Amino acid sequence: MAAYMIVFARVKDRQRFMTEYGAPTAALIAHFGGEYVVRAPGVEALEGGLFDGASTVISKWPDKAAIRKFWDSPEYEALKAARQPLAEAHVMIVEEPG
Repeated sequence: MAAYMIVFARVKDRQRFMTEYGAPTAALIAHFGGEYVVRAPGVEALEGGLFDGASTVISKWPDKAAIRKFWDSPEYEALKAARQPLAEAHVMIVEEPG
């Protein structure tokens, strides 16, 4: 069953974020079988404001195991470390019901 990784992030330095994290992460996501559905700044909250104004990234994967393989990979560990001073991120996984 397809699974989605949903990320809400408050980016502190967009230029550095895209160069040091965004571009290499995009290549790695493709390598691990994911594809972007949405990548956009400017969440508009209709109810609750936790992520209002944040950037959003939604990627589609073959299943949750593929996301975990990407997330736990040594290649992504280095990118996570690069991202952390540049953005506050909230990352979730949801799987389509069977």
